[in-house]
Amino acid sequence: MRVLVMIKGNGADEDRIAPTTEMLARMGEYNEELVKAGIMLGGEGLKPTSAGAKVVFAVSGDTSVVDGPFTESKEVIAGYWIWQVSSMEEAVEWAKRCPHDPQFGSEEVLEIRPFFEMEDFGDAMTPELREKEEELARQIQSQQRES
Repeated sequence: MRVLVMIKGNGADEDRIAPTTEMLARMGEYNEELVKAGIMLGGEGLKPTSAGAKVVFAVSGDTSVVDGPFTESKEVIAGYWIWQVSSMEEAVEWAKRCPHDPQFGSEEVLEIRPFFEMEDFGDAMTPELREKEEELARQIQSQQRES
């Protein structure tokens, strides 16, 4: 099963906290363990919300854009991994091994969420829709190999 592991940060502190060289080295070692175990499919750290934007689709049908920072956010996603694991229990065990840094002075949280698989959609995922999704996946893989 594929899971998304989100590294949660505190929105109020995101511009004031930077990882140390030691923490970057520890995280690099952890990522290396994930890769060697065949778990990690991808992952990146994210810049602060001050560099981002939100696109908001209102119930009225209007669409608006809100530029960062999102200081009203108590939690923001600071980074993520995509893992291939055999179970949620395996994902939790790997997450518990993640390095963390008490210098941040706040609770650190990893949220693990499984991806939907086509089978999860039952009859709503028709053979035609499945074929379109598989073709998009092939195109994405082809583009990644070219870059």
